[in-house]
Amino acid sequence: MIALDILRLLLAIAIAFVVGKLVSKLKLPAILGWLITGMVFGPHALNLIGDEILNAGWYDVMESLLECTAGLMIGTELLWKKMKEAGKQIIVTTITESVGTFLVVSLVFGVIFWFADVPLYLALLFGGIALATAPAPSLSIVNDMKTSGPVTDTLIPMAALDDLVGALVFFTVVAFVSAHLSTSGIPVSMVLFLVFLPVLIGIATGLITGLLLRRVHRPGASLAVMVAMLLLSAGIGFYLNSYVLPSPVLNFLLIGMSFSTVFANMIPEEQLDGIMKVMNPVIGFCLIVVILNLGAPLDYHLIFGAGIYTAVYIVARAIGKYSGAYFGAAITHTPDTVKKYLGFTLLPHSGVSLVFTGIAVSILSGPAPECASIIQGTIAAAAVINEIIAVYMAKKGFEWAGELPEVEERNHIHDAKGTARA
Repeated sequence: MIALDILRLLLAIAIAFVVGKLVSKLKLPAILGWLITGMVFGPHALNLIGDEILNAGWYDVMESLLECTAGLMIGTELLWKKMKEAGKQIIVTTITESVGTFLVVSLVFGVIFWFADVPLYLALLFGGIALATAPAPSLSIVNDMKTSGPVTDTLIPMAALDDLVGALVFFTVVAFVSAHLSTSGIPVSMVLFLVFLPVLIGIATGLITGLLLRRVHRPGASLAVMVAMLLLSAGIGFYLNSYVLPSPVLNFLLIGMSFSTVFANMIPEEQLDGIMKVMNPVIGFCLIVVILNLGAPLDYHLIFGAGIYTAVYIVARAIGKYSGAYFGAAITHTPDTVKKYLGFTLLPHSGVSLVFTGIAVSILSGPAPECASIIQGTIAAAAVINEIIAVYMAKKGFEWAGELPEVEERNHIHDAKGTARA
């Protein structure tokens, strides 16, 4: 039975790869093809990747490992030498776009719920969920379309920081709402622990990895050490998620990011390049599966049943992300392209948002089931609609910023012609 499920998953991955290539021919990011393939083959449509696969233990282990591996793409770019100059701008911009999103969404729903006689704490939960950014879609575009430039350089480190800030704000809101409702939700004392636990795991295993890699010099040995420690990092996270924590809330992408950030800054660049030369195709494969997993649970039927709350949520979140990123980039004097277009690359949402939604529903289902229903229906529909729009807009953001290879080439030819005429 497991063998048959694995074959079905491999078939879906192969088809997703082909669909991604076809979508790329239309000058759209391959991830859009992977995402739609996941929805089509998910349990709500053709059921090739059904609930029996998505809920299987082996699939959970595999997905955790693949997410952890995908984190290498971000962590190995966070080299201290490259980040020293841009560190302040990235931190400030991350905070402004996160806080901006939380404020805009919370205020908009606060006004609506005031008139609709819905508890106002629900507006804060909407704001907390809206902070979540799914880095995999935009990073897939970076990987697939080979983007380069100020927006790309800002987005990559922000992907790690954004998850931290988003989780910190969300769990703080959850703790506040839990206390208000007097439920057995996540206590305040657990907030910081849950937010930073993936980072602590990654730092610990990354430090050991860096020390080991300093003692080996052959490419094969370096790769073997890194892979073994990556498996250990994911294994620790999976054990804690499954057997220690009250619910599976660890972010494995964040474990991979912090793990690779530490060891990447401890070894020579030549050694790191040798490791990543082998790992880059593996990361590309991991991204396909991660995006398939993102799309499979999405129910396309929700598009037809989406209500006014869903539309308001998508628009308010987009305004918050864009305006917050614009403001942060403006006050830190980053390049104009970052100020104008970074916000578009931050719109993808669904992965972490669905985890946050599940936690919110769990604390509301007992004392306030009608609020649980509102939040579950709104975010589920928004996840489907927003993700398709967001992937396209993220690609346009890179394009408008001139960071796609063909755009750079066009601009170069245009400048050359201008110079020749002059």
